[in-house]
Order: sequence, then structure tokens, then C-alpha cells
Amino acid sequence: MGWIARLAPMGLAIVLGLAPLTAAADLPIEQSLALALSAERDAMRRVSPRVVTRATSPLDSPEMLLRYDPSYLRTLPRSGDQQVQCLAEAIYHEARGEDVMGQFAVAEVILNRVDLPNYPDTVCGVVHQNAHRSNACQFSYACNGRSRAMSDTDARRLAEGIAQILLSGSPRELTDGATHFHTTDVRPRWSSTFQRTAQIGTHLFYREPLRLSFN
Repeated sequence: MGWIARLAPMGLAIVLGLAPLTAAADLPIEQSLALALSAERDAMRRVSPRVVTRATSPLDSPEMLLRYDPSYLRTLPRSGDQQVQCLAEAIYHEARGEDVMGQFAVAEVILNRVDLPNYPDTVCGVVHQNAHRSNACQFSYACNGRSRAMSDTDARRLAEGIAQILLSGSPRELTDGATHFHTTDVRPRWSSTFQRTAQIGTHLFYREPLRLSFN
């Protein structure tokens, strides 16, 4: 088969792939970008997280390939960094009953919020937002009046390892930009208007509707 014949299907695929972007060319820049990102997320949802991990991890960073290994995570040296401890605390209290992927997913939500302008810009700020309001905070453990101590040593070490890995720049590849979650035994009002992005263990994950502003 000649090289032109071999390239023909590829050319068709590229044209088809670019068609939605061409159709969006007349839209405002923000909307075009939102459409492109949405298409990328839809494609990534069909790929196994483990495959994405191996495809996105540098060969000279073996810790990235091991980041979902609980045994490896528990061996990481303890960190005294305040942001690591705040993230570990949230993972421990909100998700220690989940497997390692479920705990990573909950942590992703917190870091996704840090990146958004309508939330505090630090991990501790997000985790403890409205903690002074009894039973009205963002994460229930922070304002339910119970101890925040991480008394289960094994679960604490795992939570701290996950926090360190994510805060060191590990890709967030599990929840598709989720900003909210809840367990399967409750149904908050916002869940009917937010886009569900994933279910991992007993948690459902959602992304807030995109808010575009125009000058």
C-alpha cells in the first residue's frame, strides 16, 4: 500500500476530529475553549486511570508509577508541611473507608477547589472553610464537634502519603475536575444540577456548572 493510501484514513480522522472545533470558531473564545476541554474530558473518561498513569508519568519518576500503591505510600517520610497535614486530615476523615483510588479522588476535589477563584486559595482554607459554623461547613468532619485527631496510625500514614504525592504535582486523573462529592446514601440538592463525573467506591463526584464571564 502506498504512503498516500496509508495516510488517507488518518487525514479523515483529523478532519473529523477538528470539525467540532471549526463549528465552534464563531463562538466567543471562552465557549470554544470550554467545548474543547469538554471533548478532551469525554475522551479521557474512556481510558483506564492506570493506563493514563503510565502514559503521563516520566520514566525518571518511579514514584509516579507507584502512587496508587498503598505499601509505597505508607513508607514515605512524614511531612510537617501544614498544607500536607490539612489535606491528609480531610482524606482521613472523609475517605479512609475507601480504597486508595477513592482516597485520591476525594483529595482531587479539594485541590480542584483550590484552583478556582470562588474558593480559598490554600488547601487548609478549602478544608476548613466555614468550620466555625456548626454543621454548615464544606466538609462535615470540620464542624461536627468531634475530634479531628487521626488516631488510626495505618490510615493516617496512607492519607499523608497521598497528600504528599498530590501536592508534589501528581496528575489528577480520576474525577474529571470534580469540585463536589457525596456518598451514595445521600442526595444533596445540588446533585441534580451539577454534572456527575465519576463514581469511585461509595462516593459520587460532580463538577460545578461552568461560569463564563464576558467583558
